[in-house]
Amino acid sequence: MFFDIHAHMYKYPYPTEDGRFLMSTPAQVSKRYQELDITGAAILPILGPELYVPQSVGEVIDIANESDGKYVAFCNVDPRALTNSSDAPLGILLEHYKKLGCRGIGEVMPNLPWEDSMMQNLLKCVEKSGLPLIFDITAKLGYEYGIYDDAGLPQLERCLDKYPDLVFIGHGPAFWAEISALNDPADRLGYPRYKITKEGRVAELMRKYPNLWVDLSAGSGANAMLRDMEYAGLFMREFHDRILFGTDICFHDQSILQPQILRDLLGNGSLTVEMFEKIARKNAYRLLKIDRE
Repeated sequence: MFFDIHAHMYKYPYPTEDGRFLMSTPAQVSKRYQELDITGAAILPILGPELYVPQSVGEVIDIANESDGKYVAFCNVDPRALTNSSDAPLGILLEHYKKLGCRGIGEVMPNLPWEDSMMQNLLKCVEKSGLPLIFDITAKLGYEYGIYDDAGLPQLERCLDKYPDLVFIGHGPAFWAEISALNDPADRLGYPRYKITKEGRVAELMRKYPNLWVDLSAGSGANAMLRDMEYAGLFMREFHDRILFGTDICFHDQSILQPQILRDLLGNGSLTVEMFEKIARKNAYRLLKIDRE
């Protein structure tokens, strides 16, 4: 039924302060997927050290190769890699990982501005590689992880314009908060609950830039839909060709609301069966060149 565009798996999860372990093992994720009717996934390596313990791209490739075709691997490259400079030959790594079977890059989330010269170098190299890029953004520098942008997403817009052949896949609280006009720029640091009385920058950018897609994963994606299901239906109908189902599974027992949200929108007539199937899996198959029905 569903293909998860945004999954995380570690062969060796690590302990956190509250006694739980991050991330989930492939076996734990597989069990959860059976419950949620998820039949495949893209596995995204966690690379930046700002909040998480980094993971090698090789580990993710191994998990994908051991899955009998159920999973595909993404690669990840930190913009500071190789030379910590704005002319680092990052394309060498991207082409290497692409030859090893990686279908995209992400989750890209260094705590740098979009327009930092090293970020710009990464985007230039990713566009040349032809890989789609899943990003997470933040509203604050020096705070955990995420690419920094200002309220209204002006830096992202300039990047969308500058790199038209690069597919950007939007994700994260500071991105999804802007599905609505903001009551307060500080809302970008959390999950605003108020109704969407005026649409925000996400829809505006998607209309203007065909290279912007979105990822429904995590609490941020679910909240963007649940805060106003009527608007969610309108949003998904308009952009159903560029919306991707995802979970952002970290803890194997975390709440994952996206399957029911999509089923509810199908049930109330907001989505047609064709739209539902595109969002649930077929858009991901098309984007990642996966040969499945």
